[in-house]
Amino acid sequence: MTMSLVLSMRITVLAHLEREGSSQRDEVIGQVAAALRRKGHQVSILGVHASLSKLLSGLRRRRPDLIFNLLETFGRNELGASGLAGLLALLGIPSTGGGPGEIYIQQDKALAKKLLAFEKLRYPDFMVFAPDADLETGSKLRFPLLVKPLRMEASIVANGNSLVRNVQDLLRRIRQIHADVNDAVLVEEYLEGREIHIGIVGNHDPVVLPPVEPDFSQLRNGELDIVDAAPKWQENSKRYKGTHPVVAQFPDELCARLQEVALEAYRALRLRDYGRVDLRLAKDGEIYVIEVKASCYLEKSSEFVTAAAAAGLDYVSLINKIAELAVERQERLVHSATG
Repeated sequence: MTMSLVLSMRITVLAHLEREGSSQRDEVIGQVAAALRRKGHQVSILGVHASLSKLLSGLRRRRPDLIFNLLETFGRNELGASGLAGLLALLGIPSTGGGPGEIYIQQDKALAKKLLAFEKLRYPDFMVFAPDADLETGSKLRFPLLVKPLRMEASIVANGNSLVRNVQDLLRRIRQIHADVNDAVLVEEYLEGREIHIGIVGNHDPVVLPPVEPDFSQLRNGELDIVDAAPKWQENSKRYKGTHPVVAQFPDELCARLQEVALEAYRALRLRDYGRVDLRLAKDGEIYVIEVKASCYLEKSSEFVTAAAAAGLDYVSLINKIAELAVERQERLVHSATG
């Protein structure tokens, strides 16, 4: 009997701790664990900060059939997720979401854009400024420009200064990111239009969910209509309280175009199990890929979960579907390796 037919599995939810010994966890951890338990799985939560020995000993004790991987960083290394995914692959335990390659490509936004270009998918024109390079401003990019870390989570230092309208502010923002996170800087043209998030679930036959967009209607006129740090994480900010995801309304033909572009980007970057593609529908009707997110956020009020609900997939079913996809993918890998 294959694992995918087993009614109950031992599943370990892997969670990030802000520091060793902390009991505080993101609320999504408990939500995912509860959803898995609803289907009869034996669920444990393993919280780690930066100790590989605790991670390995915790997995040895639990002997999971599946790891539901919700770790986005390891210790203070914001880019540790790709290394951790590689470790899980070497251990041979099935795990959900992106592997080391997918996560690495997601982190290097310039590399991701080059792969999108190979598939002839549109994205905003951009430049990269390395920390040790001289700052040259003779580019052909048109203001306003969005300025963010090349590899770090885009919202980690994003604030009201992420959109710049002149050379002086551009150079100031580049220097700030270099100093704050010691990362190269991605500078790309800001395109006026609608920001669209499209979730996708699946591997060989992925299902594209309905488009969702952030509702900025409660913000003041002139406020930046992009999802930066404030609407994502700063719970006391006006942008957090005034922004929430809603199902986007489009004519059928346009909706199909958006979903087709999202699926092409999902496949181009080899996402596994589930992910989210962020698009910009420009005022001229062109569709641009802004970012492709492997293992996107699964909290109940997130864009991805909102889209799943619109497609008739409740939270418990969604989380368990992701678990099943990871197990099936591992089984196919083992089968192909053994012939």
